[in-house]
Amino acid sequence: MEQKNVEDEVGFILEISAQLQLFLNFYEAGMKQVVTKLEILCKDFQYEKKHKPIENIKYRIKEPKSILNKIRKKNLPFTYRAMSENIFDIAGIRVLCPFISDVYGIADLLCSQEDITLIETKDYIEHPKDNGYRSLHLIVSTPVNFSDCKRDIIIEIQLRTVGMDSWASLEHQLCYKKSSGITTDILSELRKCADAIADNDNKMQRIASNLALFTRDECISVDCKSNSEILFLTPNIEGNE
Repeated sequence: MEQKNVEDEVGFILEISAQLQLFLNFYEAGMKQVVTKLEILCKDFQYEKKHKPIENIKYRIKEPKSILNKIRKKNLPFTYRAMSENIFDIAGIRVLCPFISDVYGIADLLCSQEDITLIETKDYIEHPKDNGYRSLHLIVSTPVNFSDCKRDIIIEIQLRTVGMDSWASLEHQLCYKKSSGITTDILSELRKCADAIADNDNKMQRIASNLALFTRDECISVDCKSNSEILFLTPNIEGNE
């Protein structure tokens, strides 16, 4: 009888693992599809405008253990529908840009594509978190064709400058799972560092906008939440051919 119970438990675990791997394959396909779109946008700008709006693209599929923990925490059934409707960061993409204008520009161009549906935007650049964290977060959906069906895959995209990413990486190393040791003074110092990096980002943006290499006529206007006009930087290459 005990042997039977063990066999049943092993069979259940194997079945869950197989289903989870199938789910993750769906998300990986959607993630790769969006990454390809971003790479195309970057190469197009490099070729047409002689400007590289993306420095790096990182992407990952959430670890199965983390997904299962979220399912248990949210008390969800183990189904694709429950996962897709309640867990939005299974597939994640991080886009690093040179300038703040590139962050909004790439987000605008990506979301304007007909097979990308914007579900949610969280602008932590305009409205930083209390600790100073800055980034533009998008939740998007894209249809992916498989051998026997078409599924809408939800992807989380984080867009930020290289400076913002540097701060976020260091803050994560310092504070991850160390909440008991994080004092008010430490939080204040982290915020000051984040504000200093944001100030540098803004200065670099102004310098780039004022350089003779970048002309207003060749830029793409990007409508930002602050209602301020940010220009997608494009170099003037006249005389350099």
